[in-house]
Amino acid sequence: MEIIKNYLKYTLWFVLIVFVALLGLHWLPVITIDGHTMRRVDLLSDIRYPSTDTAVADSDSIPLPPVVKPAFVDTCRAGMTCIEDYSDSTHRGMSPFYEALDRISSGTSGISESSDDKLVRIAVFGDSFIEADIFTADLREMLQKRFGGCGVGFVTITSMTSGYRPTVRHMFGGWASHAVTDSVYFDKKKQGISGHYFVPRSGAYVELRGQNKYASLLDTCQRASIFFYNRDSVHLTARVNKGDSRSYALAPSCSLQQVQVDGRIGSIRWTVDRADSTLFYGLAMDGKKGIILDNFSLRGSSGLSLRGIPQQMLKEFNRQRPYDLIILEYGLNVATERGRNYDNYQKGLLTAIDHLKTCFPQAGILLLSVGDRDYKNENGDLRTMPGVKNLIRYQQNIAAESGIAFWNMFEAMGGEGSMAKLVHAKPSMANYDYTHINFRGGKHLAGLLYETMIYGKEQHDRRRAYEKE
Repeated sequence: MEIIKNYLKYTLWFVLIVFVALLGLHWLPVITIDGHTMRRVDLLSDIRYPSTDTAVADSDSIPLPPVVKPAFVDTCRAGMTCIEDYSDSTHRGMSPFYEALDRISSGTSGISESSDDKLVRIAVFGDSFIEADIFTADLREMLQKRFGGCGVGFVTITSMTSGYRPTVRHMFGGWASHAVTDSVYFDKKKQGISGHYFVPRSGAYVELRGQNKYASLLDTCQRASIFFYNRDSVHLTARVNKGDSRSYALAPSCSLQQVQVDGRIGSIRWTVDRADSTLFYGLAMDGKKGIILDNFSLRGSSGLSLRGIPQQMLKEFNRQRPYDLIILEYGLNVATERGRNYDNYQKGLLTAIDHLKTCFPQAGILLLSVGDRDYKNENGDLRTMPGVKNLIRYQQNIAAESGIAFWNMFEAMGGEGSMAKLVHAKPSMANYDYTHINFRGGKHLAGLLYETMIYGKEQHDRRRAYEKE
């Protein structure tokens, strides 16, 4: 009869050896691979009392550039993160925007409703943080409710986010799409203001339908437009509200073209009947007075690609849509876990801002700092990415050096660890990548910026009244 051996003691010894090995891994030095720090193994993390090291934000140990102060500091209301205006005698901060709001609020007689004096235009350039009209949808609605206006503004011909953008129903077909972030060939000389250009095939179409499910004042507009550059003749058809079609034939031109349709427009469908040697850039649904806010989000962008948009194209677009305020929202694709030196980025963004100043000479410019972005450190604790806080100081210095306005969105969000709080809020206001907000988070941040804009306008009016005395 065969005797069965008892292997239980070997199993117990194996478990004990593995336990001791895992326990010992905690004392190994931190390992970094390709710039990413591996999480430290700690079997006792759930019962270990937090050390003073983890109580201090990682980014606090990073040396920061010198602090700069704005030329004029308004008295900021308690609990509000105010806009810091570094503009000088060139007035490239918030003043053009505030003065434009005065124009549409004054009710000046003798000016037709179609005049640009009855419009305040805002362009928001950014990355995936504002993709699909997140943040800008609510800022647009808040401003339009107060100052008038309707419509979603500028929309690119095609979009990878059209399926989940709630502010407009966007349909298209028959287009070859090109973006500056493409990994394949892209002709920078052809790109438009959004960093795209679109080539139509025969019968290509694009349609926008107003929506009222997410925000108000978007179901109808008063003017629909389409923008293109044609070296040969172009034949277009516009169908408004699924009614009769209107045909347009345009001769070759050496400048940016715009075709407009006016009326009470709930939907607009543009069809390209003929367009040889023609590049299309986008379309728009706008009001004839009040606020127009255009979202120019570009996934993966750092903002430096703005330098590559041809100056002639931007100047021609400025003649079509002269902006009173340009908002820049970048940083997600710049900040790194161990980022300390952003000198090259600062130099590049300063060049991009100068480029915008030249092409949009009437516009004020507002730079938003990067928001909070969290990561898990080697102990598995959620912390603000160390490079974020340093990048914010660089962005503040960029605003100061270029003489524009600056809003610390990181501080407005709540500072250190605020992204994790948004993620874990009920209901959640950010995604579990601890980087991107969702539409609820966008509404929250838009409300904060709207409040500080209105407060800044009040301060601006008081200062002007005092200067006149």
